[in-house]
Amino acid sequence: MTALMPLSGSYAPDDVRFLLTPITMPDTPVSIKEVLIQSGQKHYSQMLSYEALPSEDYLALFYQAMAANKMRVAEHVVILAERILATRPHGITLVSLARAGTPMGVLLKQVIKRYFNTDVAHYSISILRDVGMDLNALRFIVQHHAPETLVFVDGWTGKGIIAGQLATSLQQFAQTDGINIPAELYVLTDLSGCAAVAASSEDYLIPSCILNATVSGLVSRSVYDEQLIRATQFHGCVYYDQFEAHDLSTYFVDEILASIDFIWKNSTYRPPIELNHQQLQAISQTLLQQLAERYQISRQHYIKPGIGEATRVLLRREARLLLLQDIESEATLHLRWLAESRSVPIEVCSELPYRAVALIKEIHND
Repeated sequence: MTALMPLSGSYAPDDVRFLLTPITMPDTPVSIKEVLIQSGQKHYSQMLSYEALPSEDYLALFYQAMAANKMRVAEHVVILAERILATRPHGITLVSLARAGTPMGVLLKQVIKRYFNTDVAHYSISILRDVGMDLNALRFIVQHHAPETLVFVDGWTGKGIIAGQLATSLQQFAQTDGINIPAELYVLTDLSGCAAVAASSEDYLIPSCILNATVSGLVSRSVYDEQLIRATQFHGCVYYDQFEAHDLSTYFVDEILASIDFIWKNSTYRPPIELNHQQLQAISQTLLQQLAERYQISRQHYIKPGIGEATRVLLRREARLLLLQDIESEATLHLRWLAESRSVPIEVCSELPYRAVALIKEIHND
């Protein structure tokens, strides 16, 4: 496998090692990308739409989200850290799923070290729908760490697609490499009931979901194009060094850690609740079926439930419609801002089991 200089993005080298290959690639505007994806000409993992810095108005929504939700995120990070320690008594290797999982992995590494006196390694690797997990990255990790110590970390679940992709990739890895690794996903909040361990199932605003690279170590979402990435290399990414003056990655981590410190010193965090996975899965599946029928949606891939997934749609895809449980909710102010700035219609559906759902616009090639 090709040796690469360790990549930590804008994080400290000890916080994370991205097992990604820095590359350059052309910009694909969102409208063109959507046509190429839906026509089957290209997979989404083969393209990137260049990111722009958020406006001052939108950035203000991020800081507002931090003020409103950092204590809840802090509480859930502590719960998740304790669950990891309980389920991995013989060692821990954090493997965050790039890129939404990366800030969570950085936080978990810091918390496990600071409050439980346990030093753990943290890698961030690519996993892509339909393409799978970067097995070169996985091989690198198991060459250095016992397979039973691996803990796969993400921010949240939407429909459970990534949890399913994780299981499929690890099954493939067992067949090709003869190494069995449990397909267990650890997240802050599990809407779909598909994670092995979660601190919550509530659809709340995790502030890091509002921003892109500037809260994720200045690293793009991962990409995989065989014309750009050799078979022996890790999946690719773009490093946005031009955004260094505007980076909020360490700010996010430091703010959450300060909140965790307060919780720890004051013993104010609540014990974790037990989640009913079957009930959560049933709610998710029922909603997907209902929305597909109501809006005549041909594929469930075009339905993105929850605040985190809806945010991704409005930032990176062509959105058809934004559904909100409550138009006045502070948790979805940034979604309203994004929808209005992109002329995406908003519909209030008070019966939604989540705070938000975004529908991707279907492109019909006549």
